[in-house]
Amino acid sequence: MTRKAQSNSARLTRRAVTAGLGAAGFVAGVAPFNIARAAGGPLKVGVLLPRSGLQAGIGQDCWRGVDIAPGILKSLGLPELTVMSGDTESNVDTARARAEKLIGEGAQLLIGAFDSGQTTAIAQVAEQKGIPLVINIAGAPQITEQGYKFVFRNFPTGPMIVGDAFNNQKEVFAAAGHTPKTVVFLHINDTYGTAIAGAVEHVMPKFNMPYTIAEKIAYDPAARDLSVEVTKAKATNADALLVVSRLNDAMLLTRELVKQRWTPQAILSMGPGWYDDQYFKTLGKLANGPISFVPWYDPHKKLTPVLEAALAKSFAGVQLNTNHIFTFEALLVAADAYKRAGSTDPKALADAIRTTNITDNVSIGPGISFNAKGQNDKVKDGAIQNRGGKDVMLAPQSAANAKPEWPMTPYQNRG
Repeated sequence: MTRKAQSNSARLTRRAVTAGLGAAGFVAGVAPFNIARAAGGPLKVGVLLPRSGLQAGIGQDCWRGVDIAPGILKSLGLPELTVMSGDTESNVDTARARAEKLIGEGAQLLIGAFDSGQTTAIAQVAEQKGIPLVINIAGAPQITEQGYKFVFRNFPTGPMIVGDAFNNQKEVFAAAGHTPKTVVFLHINDTYGTAIAGAVEHVMPKFNMPYTIAEKIAYDPAARDLSVEVTKAKATNADALLVVSRLNDAMLLTRELVKQRWTPQAILSMGPGWYDDQYFKTLGKLANGPISFVPWYDPHKKLTPVLEAALAKSFAGVQLNTNHIFTFEALLVAADAYKRAGSTDPKALADAIRTTNITDNVSIGPGISFNAKGQNDKVKDGAIQNRGGKDVMLAPQSAANAKPEWPMTPYQNRG
């Protein structure tokens, strides 16, 4: 890391603490404001995110979950953390190098890194160095299938995401009174997109879905022109699009749908992009309609409005989403383990993480715990729809606050 980058990292840490303490006023009723400082602290946490490059928008959004965390963790009686920032630059090799650099600079626990390929590289470094890695977002199942002892994931794997998506799709179809008979499957060809595509192929037959896949179309998430892919998809005359995207290509696909004057009945997403604030802000009325089946928050949990209020105070106009939720929860896992371990020793931290049992959290499901592979196998997904510049919850029914709008309003009729 350059001297300039180190300086930026220090400023980000101070800003995160300041913003978090500013948010503390929202959470005074949750727990007393007494921080239990563990021995040898505070814990040095290296947060690795793609804050520049192709995935910069999402990486910067994940950082908001870091920015608002200090005050909330303090209100819960959890220890202070010192955050060290590492920019992966949306590159696997850089992610590996940044992980090694942060550990060399004293990081005792790592968090990251949104992208499955980058996270895989970081996991290898963490395991080699004996430093705990708490994954915030990354769905490739193989990451927790390596027998690692220092890698933990509070995020569903690709097959978990797909299985929940199929269950939630059935709920949405029933509530809408519409069921697509055919879909065309467009997906990015990176580690995450390939993992989800493989999961769809293997998992879908078990769910007896009411539709068939007319065609599968893979594409490069860095592509600047998706006209050929949309033309192929349109030619299938499928009822709906089933998609796995990132932010930039989700916007590119939408613009191409508008250009080719094709509005499918529904866009069913199993990945990021379509629900991001930048998608709404860039596309306006054209952003309404897509339904995302993604790891999300439970609006009925008591910590959810606390996180929403802290985000609104620090980042006006930004909606709470997957990026904030799971990045915050990764820090929650770190602080909880640090408090129980009473030590900054990496092995003691890893042992504490294995016995995590957090029920006061934000994501859907009974809480945060890890199986023998280091995977939280109880976390669940939700179904959300873009509606009037906001995300509303459609499923599961226990967390729903809206009915689905189906079919999508034709793009050419949106003014």
